[in-house]
This record gives sequence, structure tokens and C-alpha cells, in this order.
Amino acid sequence: MSKEYITVRGAEEHNLKDLDVEIPREEFTVVTGLSGSGKSSLAFDTIYAEGQRRYIESLSAYARNFLGQMDKPKVEAVEGLSPAISIDQKNAANNPRSTVGTVTELHDYLRLLYARIGTQYDPISGEEVGEQSAQEMVRQLLEFPEGTRAMIAAPVVRDQKGAFEDLFDELVADGYSRVEVDGEGFDLTIDKPELDKNFDHTIDVIVDRVKLSADSRSRITDSVETALEEADGNLKLIVPDPPADPPLGSNSRSTGDLAGEGDDRLVVELSEALGNPNTDFQFSEIETRSFSFNSPHGACPECEGIGQAKEVDEALVVQDPSKPLKDVFEAWSYNRSYYRTRIDSVAAHFDLSVDTPWEELDDDVQRQFLYGTDRQVVFQRTTKNGTRRKEKRFEGVIPNLERRHVETESKGTREHIEDYMAVTDCPACEGTRLKEQSRHVLVDGTSITEVNKMSIGDARRHFEGLESNLSERDRTIATEILKEIRARLGFMEEVGLEYLTLDREASTLSGGESQRIRLATQVGSGLVGVLYVLDEPSIGLHQRDNDRLLNTLEGLRDLGNTLIVVEHDEETMRRADNVIDMGPGPGKRGGEIVVQGEFDEVCTADESMTGDYLSGRKEIPVPDERREADGELVIRGARQHNLSDLDVSIPLGVFTAVTGVSGSGKSTLMHDILYKSLARQMNDNTSVDPGDHDALEGLDNIETVRLIDQSPIGRTPRSNPATYTGVFDYIRELFAETKLSKQRGYKKGRFSFNVKGGRCEACGGQGTVKIEMNFLSDVHVPCEECGGARYNDETLDVTYKDKTIADVLEMEVAEAYDFFEANSQLRRRLKLLKDVGLGYMSLGQPSTTLSGGEAQRVKLAEELGKKQTGDTLYLLDEPTTGLHKEDERKLIEVLQRLVDNGNSVVVVEHELDLVKNADHIVDLGPEGGEGGGEIVASGTPEDVARTEGSYTGEYLRDYLPEVDMEGPRSDRRKPATVPSDD
Repeated sequence: MSKEYITVRGAEEHNLKDLDVEIPREEFTVVTGLSGSGKSSLAFDTIYAEGQRRYIESLSAYARNFLGQMDKPKVEAVEGLSPAISIDQKNAANNPRSTVGTVTELHDYLRLLYARIGTQYDPISGEEVGEQSAQEMVRQLLEFPEGTRAMIAAPVVRDQKGAFEDLFDELVADGYSRVEVDGEGFDLTIDKPELDKNFDHTIDVIVDRVKLSADSRSRITDSVETALEEADGNLKLIVPDPPADPPLGSNSRSTGDLAGEGDDRLVVELSEALGNPNTDFQFSEIETRSFSFNSPHGACPECEGIGQAKEVDEALVVQDPSKPLKDVFEAWSYNRSYYRTRIDSVAAHFDLSVDTPWEELDDDVQRQFLYGTDRQVVFQRTTKNGTRRKEKRFEGVIPNLERRHVETESKGTREHIEDYMAVTDCPACEGTRLKEQSRHVLVDGTSITEVNKMSIGDARRHFEGLESNLSERDRTIATEILKEIRARLGFMEEVGLEYLTLDREASTLSGGESQRIRLATQVGSGLVGVLYVLDEPSIGLHQRDNDRLLNTLEGLRDLGNTLIVVEHDEETMRRADNVIDMGPGPGKRGGEIVVQGEFDEVCTADESMTGDYLSGRKEIPVPDERREADGELVIRGARQHNLSDLDVSIPLGVFTAVTGVSGSGKSTLMHDILYKSLARQMNDNTSVDPGDHDALEGLDNIETVRLIDQSPIGRTPRSNPATYTGVFDYIRELFAETKLSKQRGYKKGRFSFNVKGGRCEACGGQGTVKIEMNFLSDVHVPCEECGGARYNDETLDVTYKDKTIADVLEMEVAEAYDFFEANSQLRRRLKLLKDVGLGYMSLGQPSTTLSGGEAQRVKLAEELGKKQTGDTLYLLDEPTTGLHKEDERKLIEVLQRLVDNGNSVVVVEHELDLVKNADHIVDLGPEGGEGGGEIVASGTPEDVARTEGSYTGEYLRDYLPEVDMEGPRSDRRKPATVPSDD
């Protein structure tokens, strides 16, 4: 076997048909084909899975005990494998503390930079923080009230792993007897602590117990100096019973009853290196973890590093100002009778009728109802013993809800109150996630929180010439750190992500953005001889940005790596060294290699559906005419994120595409403003918080709104396309009507794998058992009890047309459509799944294995199955994700059918074959991030194509040949060179 190839022999995973293939090493190979033709089965489930399995087998037996065993793919042999890395479209992270900066490791380098050369400033005075002498510390300690009891301690260990037996012996030998370990007191002469070496511990040596007074100055000075010497210039002052207003409060922390002394003790950390004698603010030593919002040493104590807080929103509490006072506070409906008496009493206090509309009240009276009265109110309560009167201030609706949200033990009450709460930036840290001390460390006059707010492009420019502004000492320290920071920022720009800000939550990134972040990280690693397997990296990228992505992929190849990319993008195939076209059809009709070779060879292959579209033998046609709008929705003053105070018209009764380069504001406009505002106003969905805008006009023109996004249709393997679309209900009814079911008394519920009775209890009806893989993704293996069938043996005795319920769930949609030919209701729903390009999908395919594009099309099929009344607004986000041109053509027909039925469709999309089929385009830009957020062009595709300055229009001209523009046309859509017969 030549070492120049990865050789796969006898691959039979999923629908692969005893496949043999040789893939050149150190080359860029694209695997393409119809949806469901076996692309991912070859690239991910066979080649990558075998590489991963071999990696795990290479580990020690001890490590494999934690990781579990991975099944060998159904393949005879895979030879020539390199170490394999998968870069797919899963979310970068679901942790709310994860940001673009943390997942790219940029934040780690920023923390190192700021910890090493940052200059601290006092948040109160703005003065630079300098060294603090022992005498200055003593002076500050003596500011406590005369006679305050305190312990002076030396923090010899701070959050470090270990058992520390030798340290305790040394302390005893040095004459120390008292220590606090993790806040608990020990006498080393009596009872040495036994610590778990695998956990972090903090050890404070108690140097002295004193009463703080001027008479004890000499003793206090000796103890402070001793503590500073023992702990390398640091000390702790522990006050078991602190005064109400301690003089050292700014950087102190309450520890509660950790040491068994007092109910609420105070701990003050002091350092020789840091301090400002002119203010009360206390500083602790700056370390890299001081800038981590995943560590208590750096995280804002109020929001614990999340950067957000939930607060009762005034606009949600009073949703309809025209309602009378007695009914206006819907948030109090969970205990209406009790709170009605409160409203009556406060209304009487202001000499008001409870029937007075809220909007007619004076602003000051409204304020006192919402936030509490300025004076005492007489509250009357009638009981069986008579009427009781009590005078006190009215708490206010909003403070009451916030208090009840914290105090209630009722989950229902808490969830009810949360409906009237909005997520806002944490007021303590203003959304920056870090504590106050960390926010006031500057490098060249800029804090780390200001850097985190920058886009990747702005951050690269910020760090470009930073060395010239540093001192010689700082420049020596920072040179290598800055080199790494600039390199990573540059890699992020190369893959088209310069518009992302470093503090953007990782969970809000699209699949394509997450994948390109991981790609940039891999480029930065500089590995050689690796096999990279990628899943449609072009998703979410505008054509303008695609070149940079492809340059990055070619750069990885040129380093000496092998790239296998599952992709439908034409430009990616043109730039690849080798193309493998899978087919000839989807599902069971696929699993074979139709053609393999260079781009031109695929184009000239008569049997290749991919070649038909690449060569122009087939194409998605341009509509003969564009529809006229029947009304409009108008967004006024949209200014969320980077939107520039836009007024945007969304025509109704037509097919609209929202386009623009990555980061131009498309998703912000459609998701954050249009959908959330409609959901709030039309569906009374108080849990959504629309983006910043002035108004949304034209709601009377639509009846309802549907968002069809790429979020999963279910979170467990029990959820699947059949259950989500309702197909499974009809199937279970058919099995319940069989002769054997009636004899045994089986009802419809017997054939559900979500309830006990007919399902396999070993796997809970999931068909698989999850093996937790520790630091790798969890793996699901077939249940040994039922072999993956989901049901027990008695249920599987029942057959319909010689097929068990498990057999039916294994059927592809297209196969099931023919199998249930006698059931019109069932066939209608199955046809909808076929119409959106999912004929290859098995009915029982677990939702956890669906791609984002597949999940979106399942949702679309489910929507199509509902009764069409017209006047519905459908919002879709990149519905062509994962689609071959042939499947894209089917999807466009479905969307056009929705519009023909009197509905409106709005899609965010980059795929130009779909965009050219729209009746109207709203093109945002001109750039991403701060350079975007404006309307570049608006109108028909032809109008946009003629607009100078529109990147979308520039590329769209190649798809609309009737649009005349001055100057030469690009050759991006130039057909492949077809060899002549001679």
C-alpha cells in the first residue's frame, strides 16, 4: 500500500455499499453529493471515527477505563491514517461564561499580558497604586474602632492542590500552632488537618490574636511584619465580629461563620506590593486568575462572572396602561385576592378609585405604586376577629416581586415571576464580568474589559503597534505574548470572523462561526501531518469572505496536512485538489462513488447530478416574474448591536431574502428585533426581550409568526422526525388496530417508547446507551437488551404488513411513503418530508444526530402539515444549510408554495440560487461588525444586482445574466473546461 493515500476498503457504515476509495494524503479533498448520499458516513463515521478509535486504543488501560470503548466502524480496513481532528458545526460551548476570547485562548494571553505589565489604578481616586509599607498597613488597621478583636494571619497557601504535611511540620517547628485551612481553624499541636491532595486548599497561619488599639501598636507592628515575611509580602486581617461600617470595606469580603466565630466575619487582604494610602480601597495581588471570570479571584461577585442579571422589568409589569388600577398588575395574579387588598389600601391613600386607568395616574403616583410609597399607608385587613389596621410603607410592586423571587420555595411562583423579568447587564460590573480591581488595571491606557469589547479586527489593529508605547522593561516581557495575540487575531480574520467581539458569548455563535473559530485555532497550532475532517465550513459565509476561508484551508494543506471537507459550495470544489461525488441517489440509493477526480472530471461525468449543476446542464431557474407586495411590516429605529438606527420595510405576501456579508446585522434584524418583537406583541410571549428599536408597524397585516431555525427538534435520542411531525401517532394507531394487538388488548400507548409498557426498559426506549467520554464527546452505543430496537419482545410480536414497529422506524421517509400507500393522512405528511429534501432520512433517526439544516427542514415540514390559513409570516435562517443543488431546488419550490398560499416568507441567506428566487431583497452592510448595520440595497434581485457598492449585488450579477453592468463580468461562474472529442 502506498503511503501517499488513505485507503478505505469495504466500508459499510450506514448506507455505504462495500465502498473502496483512495484519498490522496497532503491534499485538499471535497466529498460532495446529494443530501443523504453517504458523505458524512464516509468522512466522519468511517475515516474520522476509525482514527479516533485508534487514538483511544493507543492510550493506557487506565485511561481507557475512563473513556470507555468505541465501536469499530463497519469497514474492512482503513490504512494510511494520520492523527485525525474533526472540525464540525457543533456549538463552541454552552457555558454562559464561555466567550469568543476564551474558546480561542486569546483571553488566556490577554490575562498573562495584563498580569505581567499592567498598571493598577485606584477605582476611587484614579491614582496609580503603589507599594504599601508595613507601617501604612498598621495605620489602616488602627482605624478600626478601639478594642476590635482581630487575627493577623499569613496566607502561605492560596488555592493550591496538595496535602501539605511537610508544611504543617515546618510551621510547628517554627513555633506556630494555629492555622485556618479553607476557613476552618486547627491547632497543629493537637490535630493536624488531613487534606485531599486533589483539591485546592487555602492555608492561613494565625500569627497573632489582638485587640486593635493604639496601646497595642508595637505588638501589632511586629505581627504585621512577621506575617508579611512568612507570606512574601501579603497578610490577612480576620475580624470575627466586625463593626457595622468597617474602615477597610472596599476589597474586603464577608465569609460567614467559616471558623466558628461570629455570624458574619470580615476578611481583609493586604499586600506590600499594592495599595493606596489615600483611599479605603484595598487591593490584593494581581495574578493571571485576577482577570478570569471563571475564577472567584477575578469574577464579579454580584453576577459570578456571567455579566448579566435578571431584574423585574417595568414594561412587563405594566403591559397594558389602559387597564384599570385593579387589573393592571398581571404579575400579581398568582395571589390575586391578597394583593388586591394592598392595591385597595394604596389607592385609598392617594384618594383614587381602583377603576382609574393606569395611564391616567400622575407619574409620581405610578412611581410609588411600582417602587414603594414615600410615606406610610394604612392597610386594613378583615378577619373573623374583626378589622385590623396597620400603618407601614407600601413595598412597591417591583421590589415585592424581586423579593418573592428570591424567598419563595414554590417553583411555580418563581417561574411565574420570571415571566416579568428581563435579562440586563449586571449593574455591578456593567456586563464586563470582572471585579472592580481587575477592571482598573491598564496596559497603554486600556483595560482588559475595553479590549474584550473590541471586534477581532479592531483588536488586531489595537495590538499592532503596542510595543512602541511600552517601556523597555515591559516591551521585553510582552514581546512574545503580543506575538501570540496578534497571530491568533490574524487567524480569526483569515477565516472571516473579524466582526465578532471578544466578549461575544460562545453559545450565541452559529454552527459555521463555531467551526471557523476551531479552524482558526488549528491553523494557529501549526500541526503537520494531521488529517482534518471538516463539515461544510462555508456555511454562514458571504461569497466575498469565502476566498479567505479557502486560502486558510489551502494553507493547512500546504503545511503538510490532509483535508477532507464535506461541502456543496461550488467555489470550494473548484479550489480542491480532488472531488469525490457520492450517490447516485439519497439514502439506500446512495452509498457509492459516482465519480472521483479533479473538478473538471466531475463536471463532465454524465451520471453525476453534481456535475449536471456544475456544468450548467441543470440549473435552478430564475422566476418568470416577481410578486407585488400586499402590505408591509416596518421596523422603525432599529439600533440593536451594530444596526445604525434603521427604518426597514419588510414587504408582505412575497418571498424576501435578507442578505449581506457575515456580521452585517442580518440575524440581529430578523431574530432580535423582528421575531422577538412579534412574539412579544402577537403571542404575549413575555420571556423574550426584543432588541433596541422604536416601533414595529403593520402588525394588523399578519395573523401569526413562525420562526423556523436550526435549533434541535429534541434533546434526547427518543425524539425523532416521526414524533416531531406527528407521523408516529398515525403509525401507532395502525399497529394498535392489528388483529394481535386487539387480542392482547394493546392500545396505541403500547407502541410508544416514551412510556413504560411496550418499550425496552434497559435503555428507556432510546435504543442506545450513553457512555460518558470525559474530555471527549459522549458516545451512544446500541442497547444490548433490545439491540437498538427500542421495544420489548412482546411488542415486537405485533406486525403490520410483516413489519414490526421497530422495522418501520428504520425505514427511510421515501420507503415509508410507498409502504403506507393505503393511508392518505400518513402519506400526506411523509410527502411533506420528501418535498423538503428529507426523503433519505429514517423515521426514527434520533434528533441528536440531525444537523442544524436537517432539523430546520423537519420543522418546515411540520409547519406545512398544519392547516394553511394564509397571512402567516415565516422566518427562516439559512435554510439551504447542508443542501445539494437538487435538494435546494425542492426547498425553493416549497417556500414558493407557502407564498402562493397567501403567506409571507423571510429568509436570512447567502446561497445565491435561493436569493435570485426571492421577490424582494434587503441587503445589509457594507461590511461586518461596526462597519455594517446599514441598508446597502433594497428591491428586486435585479435592482440589487445593479446597485454599486453591494457585495451581494456584485456576485448576484453572475446569476442574473439579463442584468447589464458596465465593465467585464467576473468568471466566478465560468463553466468547467470540457475536453473536445479530438
